[in-house]
Amino acid sequence: MKLTALFVCLGIFFDFFDGLLARKLNVASELGVQLDSLADMVTSGLVPGLVLFHLLGLAPQLSWETYNLLPYFGLLVTLASAFRLAKFNISTNQSDAFIGLPTPANALLIISLPLILEYQHSDAINVIILNPWFLIALTLVSCYLLNAPIKLIALKFKTWNFKDNASRYILIILSLVLLAIFQFAGIPLVIIAYILLSIASK
Repeated sequence: MKLTALFVCLGIFFDFFDGLLARKLNVASELGVQLDSLADMVTSGLVPGLVLFHLLGLAPQLSWETYNLLPYFGLLVTLASAFRLAKFNISTNQSDAFIGLPTPANALLIISLPLILEYQHSDAINVIILNPWFLIALTLVSCYLLNAPIKLIALKFKTWNFKDNASRYILIILSLVLLAIFQFAGIPLVIIAYILLSIASK
């Protein structure tokens, strides 16, 4: 899981900067957009679904009938991510903001769970994260947020002045504070703060 998390984070990092560089150098192309979506589908769609599959496999089963079936429920996130990316590719109103939770943000939320289990181990945390009902709810909430008609902040800076980017700067500072205090457990808090700040800044 450590290597999985590392490669997902690297994929998200390069996904952010390759798009930024392409726009700055004016070398963006339709082929590049499609290849970028395929890469996103793996790092931010397939992998989170497999992580939930793994966690649901570790969770106490609700009944013997669900033993072999419940883990597959997590793969709904992969399907929802594919739908989200397909909508994004044909969208014309997401250049300055996102409609629905971006797949990289959702991937970070889900990939944080095994990291919290491993590095911030406690019985209370384990009970929550490995509760099958929690994982089922997380799967459903993730699927909804990915495709919800909610306008969310995009970290795309046209200028660097504070007035035009107040919500972006606040989000960055708040994220750094939460991560410094809570480490991996701060990632879900960052995603929650991101959604709430986006709604508040409409």
